[in-house]
Amino acid sequence: MTEPLEIVRTTSRRVMCDGSGDITPALGHPRRWHEIGDEGYVDCGYCDRRFVLVGSAHDSMPGDIEAPDEDALGR
Repeated sequence: MTEPLEIVRTTSRRVMCDGSGDITPALGHPRRWHEIGDEGYVDCGYCDRRFVLVGSAHDSMPGDIEAPDEDALGR
């Protein structure tokens, strides 16, 4: 199994991904909504970005993060 290209920590179980990150949305992929289940993470099928629920078994970073205003990427 290959590692995800990018890991995004989130406090929300419902996350949005459009693949844009720091680039314009036109260079990303169609907007997709994902739901983090009991496993504590979900992978985007388009861009291999992994969204990890803060405090879950897959969250390897200690501490908490600020809740984003718009979506899991803070936009």
